[in-house]
Amino acid sequence: MTANNLSAVAQAIRGPFQQFAQEFEPLRPELYRYCRYLTRTPWDAEDLVQDTMVRAFTLLGTSHTAPVHPKAWLFRVASNRWLNMCKQRREEPHAELREAAHTPLDPKATREAAGSLVVGLAPRERAALVLKEVFDFSLEEIAETLFTTVGGVKSALNRARGKVKEPDWSGQEVAPPAVLNEFCSAFNARDLDRVVSLLLETVEIELSGTFVDSGVDVAKRSFGGLMFATKMAMEAGIPSGHREGLQPVAPRFELRMHRGEPIVLTFWKHDDGEHVRGLSLIAAEGAQITRIKTYMHSPELLAEVCKELGETFRSNGYRNWETQTSSVS
Repeated sequence: MTANNLSAVAQAIRGPFQQFAQEFEPLRPELYRYCRYLTRTPWDAEDLVQDTMVRAFTLLGTSHTAPVHPKAWLFRVASNRWLNMCKQRREEPHAELREAAHTPLDPKATREAAGSLVVGLAPRERAALVLKEVFDFSLEEIAETLFTTVGGVKSALNRARGKVKEPDWSGQEVAPPAVLNEFCSAFNARDLDRVVSLLLETVEIELSGTFVDSGVDVAKRSFGGLMFATKMAMEAGIPSGHREGLQPVAPRFELRMHRGEPIVLTFWKHDDGEHVRGLSLIAAEGAQITRIKTYMHSPELLAEVCKELGETFRSNGYRNWETQTSSVS
């Protein structure tokens, strides 16, 4: 296999993947909501959404027939992916959903409260409870989704309902690495050379769900485009339907703490002021940055994190390309 062959394959599958992402786009809000109930944080939820989409695309390409009920099928893919991840990690995840802190133990609110008060539940118990109480799946549908029997679902629900309780998130903030402050300062000063000097030679650059590559040359093109070719970068990364009021000037980075962890907010200037359009998780070792993962096309994540931080945001949609209206129902 040569690089040219791989390039040809990548080019060939890009179109079908974009069509797949477009067709399933109407289901993304509910998929995020389901994944959010299962995972610790909004970041974990969005990563599970992206893993689910990639896995679903692969499964669809190797299936003889299309799923009859796309939403149930997508939830099944997400459930299987999450259960496998929990098994691999050999841990019982602890939920600390933001909504739970504001959810009263009112019987009338059971359907919404159940999924957010799942501290200490085993993965299968948690998934069963959420599918039943939040998404109103039947016992048979839950059994199919979780690859088990109706009896197994009943047992999981009984165990889960006996354990449901209020979560207590008491994480401690960790001081961000100094290199993150330097990185933001250098970008805001439009000092591209300084930005690049802070990066590991093999730094990984990822735009969640749309792009991933590595190396300082890739980083230099990406950040240089934001600094000095902003209009081009804006048009390449934000579909036209999401640019209302957006001004073609370089964005601003700001380091903030979220749930005890440092994140970088990307503020873009609009006619009515600055609004967040991107969130980044940045990994560093010593004085060098090793990985930058930016979430721009994750509206649910942007909404949740910005609400917690008290910031306004603008959605970029789910993709960075122009397409026709989706049709999945």
